[in-house]
Amino acid sequence: MADAPGFELPLLLFSGFRALIDDLHAELARQGHPDVRPAFGFAMQAIGPRGATASELGKRLGVSKQAAGKTVDRLEELGYAERADDPEDARRKLVRLTPRGLDSLTRSAAIFDTLRANWVAQLGADRVRALEADLRTMTGGGFRLDVAGWFAG
Repeated sequence: MADAPGFELPLLLFSGFRALIDDLHAELARQGHPDVRPAFGFAMQAIGPRGATASELGKRLGVSKQAAGKTVDRLEELGYAERADDPEDARRKLVRLTPRGLDSLTRSAAIFDTLRANWVAQLGADRVRALEADLRTMTGGGFRLDVAGWFAG
Protein backbone atom coordinates (compact mmCIF):
# COMPACT_ATOMS: atom_id res chain seq x y z
CA MET A 1 0.00 0.00 0.00
CA ALA A 2 1.40 3.38 -1.01
CA ASP A 3 1.84 6.13 1.53
CA ALA A 4 -1.12 8.46 1.77
CA PRO A 5 -0.63 12.17 1.11
CA GLY A 6 0.43 14.06 4.20
CA PHE A 7 -2.77 16.08 4.44
CA GLU A 8 -4.79 12.92 5.12
CA LEU A 9 -3.22 12.24 8.52
CA PRO A 10 -4.68 15.27 10.33
CA LEU A 11 -8.01 14.79 8.58
CA LEU A 12 -8.17 11.13 9.60
CA LEU A 13 -7.20 11.99 13.18
CA PHE A 14 -9.87 14.68 13.27
CA SER A 15 -12.43 12.32 11.73
CA GLY A 16 -11.73 9.76 14.46
CA PHE A 17 -12.07 12.47 17.11
CA ARG A 18 -15.27 13.74 15.53
CA ALA A 19 -16.77 10.24 15.33
CA LEU A 20 -16.10 9.66 19.03
CA ILE A 21 -17.46 13.07 20.07
CA ASP A 22 -20.58 12.74 17.88
CA ASP A 23 -21.28 9.26 19.31
CA LEU A 24 -20.70 10.59 22.83
CA HIS A 25 -23.19 13.41 22.39
CA ALA A 26 -25.83 11.19 20.83
CA GLU A 27 -25.62 8.89 23.85
CA LEU A 28 -25.53 11.80 26.31
CA ALA A 29 -28.74 13.07 24.74
CA ARG A 30 -30.35 9.64 25.20
CA GLN A 31 -29.24 9.70 28.83
CA GLY A 32 -30.88 13.04 29.62
CA HIS A 33 -28.31 15.62 28.51
CA PRO A 34 -29.53 16.74 25.07
CA ASP A 35 -28.21 20.30 25.42
CA VAL A 36 -24.55 19.46 26.02
CA ARG A 37 -22.35 20.53 23.12
CA PRO A 38 -18.67 19.68 22.59
CA ALA A 39 -17.57 23.15 23.67
CA PHE A 40 -19.53 22.73 26.91
CA GLY A 41 -17.73 19.47 27.61
CA PHE A 42 -14.35 21.16 27.28
CA ALA A 43 -15.57 24.01 29.50
CA MET A 44 -16.87 21.65 32.19
CA GLN A 45 -13.56 19.78 32.14
CA ALA A 46 -11.75 23.12 32.49
CA ILE A 47 -13.98 24.15 35.42
CA GLY A 48 -13.15 20.86 37.12
CA PRO A 49 -14.24 19.62 40.50
CA ARG A 50 -12.80 22.62 42.38
CA GLY A 51 -14.21 25.33 40.18
CA ALA A 52 -12.49 28.21 38.42
CA THR A 53 -12.81 31.94 37.97
CA ALA A 54 -13.85 33.25 34.55
CA SER A 55 -10.26 34.40 33.96
CA GLU A 56 -8.86 30.97 34.84
CA LEU A 57 -11.46 29.32 32.65
CA GLY A 58 -10.58 31.60 29.74
CA LYS A 59 -6.89 30.74 30.06
CA ARG A 60 -7.58 27.01 30.26
CA LEU A 61 -9.82 27.18 27.18
CA GLY A 62 -7.62 29.58 25.25
CA VAL A 63 -10.37 32.19 24.95
CA SER A 64 -10.99 35.64 26.40
CA LYS A 65 -12.54 36.14 29.83
CA GLN A 66 -15.61 37.51 28.03
CA ALA A 67 -15.95 34.43 25.79
CA ALA A 68 -15.53 32.20 28.84
CA GLY A 69 -18.21 34.26 30.59
CA LYS A 70 -20.64 33.68 27.71
CA THR A 71 -20.03 29.94 27.92
CA VAL A 72 -20.61 30.05 31.67
CA ASP A 73 -23.83 32.01 31.12
CA ARG A 74 -25.09 29.26 28.83
CA LEU A 75 -23.99 26.49 31.21
CA GLU A 76 -25.86 28.30 33.99
CA GLU A 77 -29.01 28.59 31.85
CA LEU A 78 -28.86 24.85 31.20
CA GLY A 79 -28.23 24.00 34.85
CA TYR A 80 -24.69 22.64 34.43
CA ALA A 81 -22.76 25.34 36.28
CA GLU A 82 -23.28 28.09 38.82
CA ARG A 83 -21.40 31.14 40.02
CA ALA A 84 -20.60 31.27 43.71
CA ASP A 85 -18.54 33.42 46.06
CA ASP A 86 -14.92 32.33 46.34
CA PRO A 87 -14.35 31.33 49.99
CA GLU A 88 -10.71 32.46 49.71
CA ASP A 89 -11.39 35.89 48.17
CA ALA A 90 -14.76 37.61 48.56
CA ARG A 91 -14.04 39.84 45.54
CA ARG A 92 -13.96 36.85 43.18
CA LYS A 93 -16.67 34.59 41.86
CA LEU A 94 -16.01 30.93 41.22
CA VAL A 95 -17.72 28.94 38.54
CA ARG A 96 -18.66 25.53 39.87
CA LEU A 97 -20.31 22.53 38.34
CA THR A 98 -23.78 21.69 39.60
CA PRO A 99 -24.85 18.11 40.28
CA ARG A 100 -26.24 18.10 36.71
CA GLY A 101 -22.84 19.16 35.36
CA LEU A 102 -21.06 16.51 37.40
CA ASP A 103 -23.57 13.91 36.21
CA SER A 104 -22.86 14.86 32.60
CA LEU A 105 -19.11 14.41 33.12
CA THR A 106 -19.58 11.11 34.95
CA ARG A 107 -21.81 9.80 32.18
CA SER A 108 -19.34 11.07 29.56
CA ALA A 109 -16.51 9.09 31.16
CA ALA A 110 -18.60 5.90 31.13
CA ILE A 111 -19.69 6.50 27.53
CA PHE A 112 -16.08 7.06 26.44
CA ASP A 113 -15.19 3.70 28.03
CA THR A 114 -17.93 2.07 25.96
CA LEU A 115 -16.80 3.85 22.78
CA ARG A 116 -13.22 2.75 23.38
CA ALA A 117 -14.47 -0.81 23.89
CA ASN A 118 -16.21 -0.55 20.50
CA TRP A 119 -12.90 0.42 18.90
CA VAL A 120 -11.25 -2.53 20.65
CA ALA A 121 -13.96 -4.85 19.32
CA GLN A 122 -13.39 -3.53 15.77
CA LEU A 123 -9.60 -3.18 15.74
CA GLY A 124 -8.36 -5.40 18.56
CA ALA A 125 -6.96 -4.42 21.94
CA ASP A 126 -3.33 -4.49 20.80
CA ARG A 127 -3.97 -2.09 17.91
CA VAL A 128 -5.93 0.36 20.07
CA ARG A 129 -3.26 0.30 22.78
CA ALA A 130 -0.58 0.81 20.12
CA LEU A 131 -2.52 3.70 18.61
CA GLU A 132 -2.87 5.33 22.04
CA ALA A 133 0.83 4.81 22.77
CA ASP A 134 1.81 6.26 19.39
CA LEU A 135 -0.39 9.30 19.91
CA ARG A 136 1.11 9.85 23.38
CA THR A 137 4.59 9.69 21.84
CA MET A 138 3.78 12.14 19.07
CA THR A 139 1.88 14.61 21.27
CA GLY A 140 3.98 14.55 24.41
CA GLY A 141 1.21 12.72 26.23
CA GLY A 142 -0.60 15.78 27.56
CA PHE A 143 -4.20 16.78 27.16
CA ARG A 144 -5.31 20.25 26.13
CA LEU A 145 -8.68 21.89 26.64
CA ASP A 146 -8.07 24.98 24.52
CA VAL A 147 -9.66 23.58 21.36
CA ALA A 148 -12.25 26.35 21.09
CA GLY A 149 -9.63 29.07 21.35
CA TRP A 150 -7.29 27.23 18.98
CA PHE A 151 -9.96 26.80 16.30
CA ALA A 152 -11.13 30.40 16.67
CA GLY A 153 -7.59 31.82 16.64
